Amino acid sequence: MVMNISNQTSNAAEDTHYNYLALVFGLLLIVIVICGNVLVCLSVCTEKALKTTTNYFIVSLAVADLLLAVLVLPLYVYTEFLGGVWTLSPVLCDALMTMDVMLCTASIFNLCAISVDRFIAVSIPLHYNRQQVDNRQLFLISTTWIFAFAVASPVIFGLNNVVGRDPTVCKLEDNNYIIYSSVCSFFIPCPIMVVLYCAMFYGLRKWEETRKAKLRCHMSPGPGRKSPCPNLLIDRSPTESKLDNLHLYAQSECPFSKSYVDNGHGIQTVAYPPLKYSNSMEPERKHAKINGRERKAMRVLPVVVGVFLFCWTPFFVVHITRASCETCNIPEPVFSIVTWLGYVNSALNPVIYTIFNTEFRNYFRKVLRLCC
Repeated sequence: MVMNISNQTSNAAEDTHYNYLALVFGLLLIVIVICGNVLVCLSVCTEKALKTTTNYFIVSLAVADLLLAVLVLPLYVYTEFLGGVWTLSPVLCDALMTMDVMLCTASIFNLCAISVDRFIAVSIPLHYNRQQVDNRQLFLISTTWIFAFAVASPVIFGLNNVVGRDPTVCKLEDNNYIIYSSVCSFFIPCPIMVVLYCAMFYGLRKWEETRKAKLRCHMSPGPGRKSPCPNLLIDRSPTESKLDNLHLYAQSECPFSKSYVDNGHGIQTVAYPPLKYSNSMEPERKHAKINGRERKAMRVLPVVVGVFLFCWTPFFVVHITRASCETCNIPEPVFSIVTWLGYVNSALNPVIYTIFNTEFRNYFRKVLRLCC
């Protein structure tokens, strides 16, 4: 009898320690997510240099993570603090499940939308608007939220109201819906992101190769002339030099034409724009729109994809396994851990998308100096 009382006391102490640990960690996570994503939104709204099309996608992602920290995480932390017991109304549980599915899906869809936007910027940079949001970006952002709501809406419309529902447990009751939402929220957008990023890296590599070839073309000395490009030095009369130079430009491997002519008042440089009929020059003109800042930003995409997969893959694998395999016994602590890991991604997104950006970093430093 004494031993049983001792064991019960020990178990109660362990439960209390776990509950307070979940409370402290949950509150800390909420503060980090709110502060990080609020800073992202304020920086884009107040800093002129940050008002670019890509950053509006990042603001949409930050809003999803911010709403998750305000509407979902507090109730989830409260439930974890009570040891997983739901003490509130079933209606509030359904609202919580709806917001949870919708905002997590919106966060993932926003990451996918960013990959689509970056792919477009690399593939057709001449037609990509970097200064203001156009219809394509508005369509992507709107579609992200509409699809997220479409995936989550069955819960709020009564899908969770099943016979024999346990009012002390707040969870998704329909296993078929769990499989459906997991496929729509993760197993479809994730491969799309990976494919787009691989295609983007391939495009950037081709851009680098083209740029290096262009530099070698202009700077490497060739036999009998100062440059391997025959149009770089033509010492003739102004009219003849211009006509010959235009002809040589269409046949040259170099995309830009310069001619040095003597008009009687000293040597002058004449530059000729790319010819519209030179189809071989089109890839060069398109890739020339990609600036150094964009190339540096795109190089951090492996970090973005890696962290995203690390945070969300365990949750959705456990989630769909639990729903599709009735004989699989997955302990509750495992499910709790992978759920927390997915929520942690909302705190990491501001770090990933801003720490490598000089303008974001300078704004954060300025805010921290004012606060501290």
